[in-house]
Amino acid sequence: MNKDQITGTIKETAGKVQQKAGELIDSPEQQAKGLAKQAQGLAQRKVGDVKEAVEDAKKRL
Repeated sequence: MNKDQITGTIKETAGKVQQKAGELIDSPEQQAKGLAKQAQGLAQRKVGDVKEAVEDAKKRL
């Protein structure tokens, strides 16, 4: 795993927690912020996945 994969996973998880907290306190704003954070985390994790795939391909060549 690389830094982007780890950071992305952490952001995704934090976003899920924030979204659920927003649901519990009936705050659409917090729910939206949580969803946005999840999307950022997912994007960053995917970037990390691509970087990892490139590194693996380099090693095979």
